[in-house]
Amino acid sequence: MRTSSNPAFRNLPTGQGGGYATFDRRGGAMGGAAAYADAQAAQVGYGRAGTGERPLTMDDVVTKTALNAGVALVAGVLTAVSGMYALVLPAFIVGLVVSLIVIFKQSTNPALVLIYSAAMGVALGGITGALELSGTQFQGIGLQAVIGTAGVFVGMLVVYKTGAVRVTPKFTKWLMGALIGVTVLAVFNLIFSFFIPGGLGVREPTMLGYLFSIVCIGVAAFSLLLDFDMADRAVRDGAPARFSWYIAFGLMTTLVWLYIEILRLLSYLRQE
Repeated sequence: MRTSSNPAFRNLPTGQGGGYATFDRRGGAMGGAAAYADAQAAQVGYGRAGTGERPLTMDDVVTKTALNAGVALVAGVLTAVSGMYALVLPAFIVGLVVSLIVIFKQSTNPALVLIYSAAMGVALGGITGALELSGTQFQGIGLQAVIGTAGVFVGMLVVYKTGAVRVTPKFTKWLMGALIGVTVLAVFNLIFSFFIPGGLGVREPTMLGYLFSIVCIGVAAFSLLLDFDMADRAVRDGAPARFSWYIAFGLMTTLVWLYIEILRLLSYLRQE
């Protein structure tokens, strides 16, 4: 049985019933928290669609994922344009709390999933807007990060569909180990940053910081392969259609983390 690094897809296919303008050491908290939420061990037994229930289709997954991505994008743009950057921390807290509720209650409530997407859109939009206003070298970085995130998503979907990288038990174990590793390192870096300027240096615009961000982007990108595989299995196993919301939530948690890491890396490069 394969498992996913994403809480929305963990054991899904059972087939049975700080400063806003820069990414400093404290700014790494958002990426670390997103990775933490992405690594929680919430087991899901979705069962099969019962009498009177419509079975899940891939169109359901695509539609719900696109809707949530659109909500996050609109919320982010409105926040960035309006300059309401003070909403970043409250929105992130709301998003984190809602995500934990969805994960541990295994909720398929559309309202909760949409609230998560909107909250994270506001948080990321506020960070991006503040970053762009902090210096001319950061102008346009938000659009680049969105394009980069979309590009990675499409690229990994092609990789999955063509079978260039197969989701095997060995691959899953390797990816889970890498996810735990980067999460632990990010958390320790945050803790050390309170006592040592720069912490461990993995969230600074240095060669070590570049390398760590690239590794995080890689882990998030490969996590999408497991997400696609779990969604595929849920469709094949005849899960109820309502689980399309849960699957969309799972994909959004990965995309949020991926956007954060791409934005962070771009900010490093723009400072050169």
